[in-house]
Amino acid sequence: MLNRFFLLIGFIIMIGCKSNNKEKMSSRVDVLPFYNEASFTPRWLSSLDTDLDDFHSIPEFNFINQDGRVVNHNTFKNKIYVADFFFTTCPGICPKMTTNMSVVADKFKNDTTVLFLSHSVTPSIDSVAQLKKYALDKNIGKNWHLVTGNKKEIYDLGRQAYFVEENLGEPKGIDDFLHTENFVLIDKNKHIRGIYNGLNKNSVLQLIEDIKTLKKEK
Repeated sequence: MLNRFFLLIGFIIMIGCKSNNKEKMSSRVDVLPFYNEASFTPRWLSSLDTDLDDFHSIPEFNFINQDGRVVNHNTFKNKIYVADFFFTTCPGICPKMTTNMSVVADKFKNDTTVLFLSHSVTPSIDSVAQLKKYALDKNIGKNWHLVTGNKKEIYDLGRQAYFVEENLGEPKGIDDFLHTENFVLIDKNKHIRGIYNGLNKNSVLQLIEDIKTLKKEK
């Protein structure tokens, strides 16, 4: 009888733990905030707010992806996308970032409204052929663009548009290497809606949930 009692208690605890895990997998909020500067202070605005007419957004760009195709702002028209910065010869954080981005990209591989964009920070090394090899080695799908292009354009976008790198009050130039673990979530109107640590499993799982939340936005 006593054994049955302990088995019952154990079953209740197990069910409780599963419930808690499910709660952690939900989005933090029903509506995601907007961001317009490097401190990533959230701005809680309606997606229909007129303040968004002049709100910070990702400017036009023009790159070439691993298939030799032009990738620009039109590629992401009416699309949600996740952006990051990497290089194919990176021995440190990039392989882990790629693995974690793959987890997110795989979740939305059949969803044509969600794309992924990885900018090479060593475009002189990361040719189209090099990006293609990397894509094949990492089993990167069609919803994920690895891009190369003008170094200044890539660095300016990273620092001034996506705000992926904290400058600690010191302005950085083209000769200062851009290296960051951040993933940035962009909505259909090119507004920043979230930033995530691409090396942190929980942060990556949160990104997945936040994309689902953003998809519900009108």
